[in-house]
Amino acid sequence: MQNDKLINYLHLHFIVFIWGFTAVLGDLITIAAVPLVWFRMLLGSFFVLIYIWFTKRKLKVSLKSLVIFALIGFLIALHWLAFFKAVKVSNVSITLAMMSTGAFFTSLLEPIFFKRKIIKYEVVFGLIVIVGLYIIFKVETAYLTGILFALLSSFLGALFSIFNGMVVKTHDATIISFYELFFGVVFITIFIFSTDGFNVSFFDLSSTDWIYILLLASVCTAYAFIAAVHIMKWISPYTLMLTTNMEPVYGIILALLILGDKEYMNPTFYLGALIILMTVIVNGIIKTRKKV
Repeated sequence: MQNDKLINYLHLHFIVFIWGFTAVLGDLITIAAVPLVWFRMLLGSFFVLIYIWFTKRKLKVSLKSLVIFALIGFLIALHWLAFFKAVKVSNVSITLAMMSTGAFFTSLLEPIFFKRKIIKYEVVFGLIVIVGLYIIFKVETAYLTGILFALLSSFLGALFSIFNGMVVKTHDATIISFYELFFGVVFITIFIFSTDGFNVSFFDLSSTDWIYILLLASVCTAYAFIAAVHIMKWISPYTLMLTTNMEPVYGIILALLILGDKEYMNPTFYLGALIILMTVIVNGIIKTRKKV
């Protein structure tokens, strides 16, 4: 029993490590954000569909559920578009540091959607996060566009996570994932047709790009999602929260090792990122203990 818990805990760290690697892949893939997300969602939905077929799950849901999944899929598509755009116009370190604000945005959005009172300590933590953001803004003005895109991605991520938290209570998480990825592809396809459209060059990728995209869609999307849902049977919310907050840490370390000099930032940047990350972790610890 103890060995099973250790194995699942190590598995969780591996999944978070994979999530941290996603931004690095986004930098290594040479195509723009729009085709990158299109390929990711298309192939990701395909791999999830294979898993659904293998596990003999039923895809049938109500029309109302389909509409909800479509709306969330639209938000996820926008979230990933903003995320990879941030990586392209700035770098991995900036993007992941800004993504740490997700918990802050969630604390602002939850009172609206769940109609609960604003918690005082969340307001204090929000102000501390703003201090961290200010420090980063002040020393990394050259990356302003990337910072703004990453903050938009973080906000959209918090928004669709709240919606998913609602629908997962009544639907299978794997089925939700498939439909959201599928509808995300539909929306991006419509956008592509309304702009430049598809052409031969859209699919004319280098062999290296194809390898990275397949890795992104299979391991970092389909596998990571399904595995994360699976291990929640054995891992406590407290452990899950603490470990997930290691994503930007793993991602920034990987970026420094793989991408080299372009990822080295002003030391003050790391101070701002640390303030944001520690605030998120402390907030999560307090929340988890209050629920216990």
